[in-house]
Amino acid sequence: MQTQTWLQILRSHRAIAVIRTAEIGVGYQMAQAVARGGMHLIEITWNSDRPAELIRQLRLDLKTCLIGAGTLLDRNQAQQAIVAGAQFLFTPHVDIDLIRLAIAQQVPIVPGALSPSEIVAAWQAGASSVKVFPIQTAGGATYLRSLQGPLGQIPLIPTGGVTLDNASELLAAGAIAVGLSGCLFPKTAIVNADWQTITQQAQVLTQRLLPYQEKESAPESKLE
Repeated sequence: MQTQTWLQILRSHRAIAVIRTAEIGVGYQMAQAVARGGMHLIEITWNSDRPAELIRQLRLDLKTCLIGAGTLLDRNQAQQAIVAGAQFLFTPHVDIDLIRLAIAQQVPIVPGALSPSEIVAAWQAGASSVKVFPIQTAGGATYLRSLQGPLGQIPLIPTGGVTLDNASELLAAGAIAVGLSGCLFPKTAIVNADWQTITQQAQVLTQRLLPYQEKESAPESKLE
């Protein structure tokens, strides 16, 4: 996938559901729930239970979604994720070797960075976009807005403390998209297998982000 295609998809959907689970069956239900709520970008963290197997199954069952892998720490994990069918990669850090690996295999990669130096280093190395993590610790929308002057040309995806309440504010501050985890998946809903509540959370988010989505959605073929 070309970087411009990836950026178009981000602008069309604006939010990524980040799933971290200790049980593959629960992770599958979490993904199905947010997909029913209208979310099309789903990240499975590599420290989940059997992430490669979960990615393969979701690729088969959620045809209109992009399924990616996150929390990738080294080359071996990244390669395993690509082989499993991950359509995008997230890392919590800037690793030039991982960026080059993803570029060589035409898979979008989003390294995690916090300081301006880290963000620029990731972008100059060829990152498809850059994850700003943890955004709330750094100052939330205020910090993201302060980055726009010197780094406005770099597409940023804040994660870490993003909620249904502040997602719109972060997009207004210049984010190309946001990544959400805990607020989409309340612990009580997971314990009680209350997938409808999770679907409702995703629906609320999707509705709140509509003003920020581009009119022209990415062609469905680009989500395969």
